[in-house]
Amino acid sequence: MNKGRLLFASSEVYPFVKTGGLADVSHSLPRALNETYHVCVVLPLYGAIDRKGFKIKKIESFEVVMGGVSYDIQLYATRYEEIEYRFVYSPLLCDREFIYGPPEAGYEDNGLRFGLFSYAIAEMLRREQYPIVHLNDWQCALVTLLVKEDPSITTKTLYTIHNLAYQGSFNPSVLSQIGIDERYYTMEALEFYNQVNFMKAGIAFADSITTVSPTYAKEILTSEFGCGLEGFLSVHKRKLHGILNGIDSEHFSPVNDKALVECYSNAKGKKASKIDLLKALGLKGATKPLFVFIGRFAHQKGIDLLVETLPKIAELECNIALLGEGDESYSDSLSAISEQYGNIVLTSGYDEALSHRMYAAGDFLLMPSLFEPCGLNQMIAYAYGAVPVVSHVGGLVDTVKKYESFDEQSPSGFGLIFSTPTSRSLLSAVKKSCELYSDKKFFESIVNHNMKCDYSWSESAKEYIKIYKRLIK
Repeated sequence: MNKGRLLFASSEVYPFVKTGGLADVSHSLPRALNETYHVCVVLPLYGAIDRKGFKIKKIESFEVVMGGVSYDIQLYATRYEEIEYRFVYSPLLCDREFIYGPPEAGYEDNGLRFGLFSYAIAEMLRREQYPIVHLNDWQCALVTLLVKEDPSITTKTLYTIHNLAYQGSFNPSVLSQIGIDERYYTMEALEFYNQVNFMKAGIAFADSITTVSPTYAKEILTSEFGCGLEGFLSVHKRKLHGILNGIDSEHFSPVNDKALVECYSNAKGKKASKIDLLKALGLKGATKPLFVFIGRFAHQKGIDLLVETLPKIAELECNIALLGEGDESYSDSLSAISEQYGNIVLTSGYDEALSHRMYAAGDFLLMPSLFEPCGLNQMIAYAYGAVPVVSHVGGLVDTVKKYESFDEQSPSGFGLIFSTPTSRSLLSAVKKSCELYSDKKFFESIVNHNMKCDYSWSESAKEYIKIYKRLIK
């Protein structure tokens, strides 16, 4: 079969660099697409990326002119897991301690930095023939405008919104710095409450728009979840599609996960991982249900709700393990609670191997998000046999069914769902979880069913391929 070419652009890709789920998607979706297309993934070559370990070599240099200033771009390459990778290097873009900025705020010149990344991608499209470029989040959104502006680029653009809350808004002075004509500073294009909004470029100028679950595609057209862009999205909704994210079923597999003390394939096999983690964290009681939280300490993730409810959860016969990083005030609050209760342990920072051990050890995953475009954690939890306890929003609606309606024939996973974002509702869901856990036979039936559910990219990749094919007809 003669495979077409596809350029996939993202600001972060696992295992090279990761701050969140975007990196996981940007690793696993190209792998699924690579069966149909010759996929090349492009990302910035940040200082933290291990050039030697990943055998990343320089292949060429070129210049881009942005805002009347010439920037030298060095392009690097490697091949990893059968995928071609390109890395854009410029000191302005890459030589920073953090990818986007310290936890409390982004870098002030992020508009300039990722504007340059977009210009570099556009130059790649001039130099090599790619029928499709798949762009992700605000950091790549300007590419859609640059492609529209240059008739020599015939590439079609698909733009994916992973989280509408992060839009890339900057002072209007950035327009001259990134060389974008002021005629685009209008409500129909980049202007947004007296700021320049990069995401609006992606929405306005992309040939097609996707977001990461069917429910979130509907939610972002409402004032509750639209983050101020619901009207603008409604204007462009004819090209908006909701496609559910997937997970890499090889990377997230307890059957062959090297991070685990003992691999397993069913509910009973989790015991060794649970004992191992409890010992490592200094928690007691392997027969008690273990609740885990793995994620960013951010308002979106329901951390306010978690902080309010944790002391009440701690009074139950259970253990709680938390892993994450983010807002300092949340970290401080969670730390204070964990010091107060002997059955709560907080691990600050991000540790990929530890997260796998926690999924494997956990009986339940806490996911009290206020909004969740898709969520990968609940799918990973299924794979490792941790039953998700989730709020009724976004992709969680599409992937978690109420355990009360458990059906062994269902292709969906089951968990506990609370409908209102209140401490009372979350506590009630946790109490139900403890009751479910005490019914060993029923609980293990749910766990074993969930572990067999297919949340890989196989079906969702087909949906993307359908859109690509429509675009290049």
